[in-house]
Amino acid sequence: MKRFISFNLDQSKLAILIFIAFFLFPAFVQSQNPEWINFTFGDYVNAVVVENGYVWGGTSGGLVCLDKSTGELTFYNRGNSGLPDNYVWSVVIDSEQNKWIGTYDGLAMFDGVNWMVYNTNNSNIPGNDVRAIALDSLGNKWIGFYEGGLAKFDGMNWTIYNTNNSGMPYNNVLTVAIDPVGTVWVGTWGAGVATFDGVNWTVYNKNNSGLLDDDILAFLFDLEGNVWIGSFSGGLAKFDGTNWTVYTPDNSGLPSTGVDALVMDEAGNIWIGSGGLVKYDGMRWKVYDPGNSGMPNYGAGAIAIDSDYTKWIASGGLVKFDNTKWTVYNTSNSVLLGNYVEALAIDSVGCVWIGSSGLVKFDGVNWTAYKPNPMSFPIQTICELAIDSNGNKWIGTSYAGLVKFGPYSYALYNKSNSGLPENYVSAITIDSFGNKWIGTWDGGLAKFDGMTWTVYNKSNSGLPNNVILSLATDSWNNIWIGTFGGGLASFDGLSWTVYNASNSGIPGNSIYALAIDSDGNKWIGTLNDGLAKFDGVNWVTYNKNN
Repeated sequence: MKRFISFNLDQSKLAILIFIAFFLFPAFVQSQNPEWINFTFGDYVNAVVVENGYVWGGTSGGLVCLDKSTGELTFYNRGNSGLPDNYVWSVVIDSEQNKWIGTYDGLAMFDGVNWMVYNTNNSNIPGNDVRAIALDSLGNKWIGFYEGGLAKFDGMNWTIYNTNNSGMPYNNVLTVAIDPVGTVWVGTWGAGVATFDGVNWTVYNKNNSGLLDDDILAFLFDLEGNVWIGSFSGGLAKFDGTNWTVYTPDNSGLPSTGVDALVMDEAGNIWIGSGGLVKYDGMRWKVYDPGNSGMPNYGAGAIAIDSDYTKWIASGGLVKFDNTKWTVYNTSNSVLLGNYVEALAIDSVGCVWIGSSGLVKFDGVNWTAYKPNPMSFPIQTICELAIDSNGNKWIGTSYAGLVKFGPYSYALYNKSNSGLPENYVSAITIDSFGNKWIGTWDGGLAKFDGMTWTVYNKSNSGLPNNVILSLATDSWNNIWIGTFGGGLASFDGLSWTVYNASNSGIPGNSIYALAIDSDGNKWIGTLNDGLAKFDGVNWVTYNKNN
């Protein structure tokens, strides 16, 4: 698994971003502010809720609305709406059809036209990382925060519950639900379940109850008054107020100990997100997974059922199951081998090369997939791509090393058969002399001229950190190196210069992305500290505050 996604934006990669924006999502791009265009994606669908003829999904790339009758998708993100952050954890709809959206950076309310954002700067909200929202019968919003505890909002006033002023056992809240009698159920990450009836608090954890895990992800209340509780690694628990029954793969048809989502249909069947989609009718377990259904993967992070009894599942995108037919809405309608696209490059004839779970070529009309194969193409997880002047593709992988992929053959370089210092290749750039500069995870920087390997690290050079996240080459063949925690370094072949938050105007020391424009300006993407432009003398920082 890749630790960080690194986008190293040389000129070819700037071009591919423009290609994706205008070729695949033209309406989406045109609707945004003309000065800034946000390129977002939603590989993670965290929440699904049905509103009459629409399905709303909260994703890692913003909020999406699907019109069920037409199939039309509408995207909302920070660039084209009042959404405060693109990472959406939770979505609920109140009786007036207002959408309440929990994001990584605040709570939003959207009435279909206007947006209202609540955060720590403009309200008494106890935190900005909003993980869960539930509505009670009086219209109060009960909101769970990661590190902020629980809050009740009646539209005017905030009431805060945390470990300092209540029976809350922990302030990291992942899920909230209201049972039929109005009791609030709070699922925490690390301290089990808390219930609050308006006066009294009760805590259930693995030390005093039948729970097998204290990391709680989902609640469901059935027609008989039982509460069903899904946890991260403790299976599915049923509690009738006195007795506990726990279902795991050892004693039931549950395929996994992790339960991410729970919902009940009109017939009383329980639908469970656990190693796929699971249906439990009280006697029998039916598992839908990629091996026997249209489920695209084994995860089901959220489930909703509409008035037509269609199931909508967050799993490798948004999945629709009408009990007969499966339809998958995801980031691609082609032969892409995975929804995680981690590397892109354009060759000299304009073909787009895409690295995900394998390698894909797109010439504008036809798609060609090079699937992982032990004999013909041995690499599966691709982290980085670069193309040399001879058309060879240089492919950085996670833990398998560096691959040279030509028209008729390939060569694999790793720690065992070459001078590559580490098998996790996180960045590649090629200078005008044809030298390949390879950034690795914790192995430093390597230069390969086709015959000889030269390795630069903290011990033998001016490199400030051995974890390389991004690389770029300027018109003078200086190599610019973005590191994790060590700032930005430049190397002219003899001398090293290091720019960090202490000695320059760079806003942060973890450099995820680098691009150099035609004027020689360096554009630097940081972890959580915004975007910086450096013209060789002056620094300009862009962040969400300015």
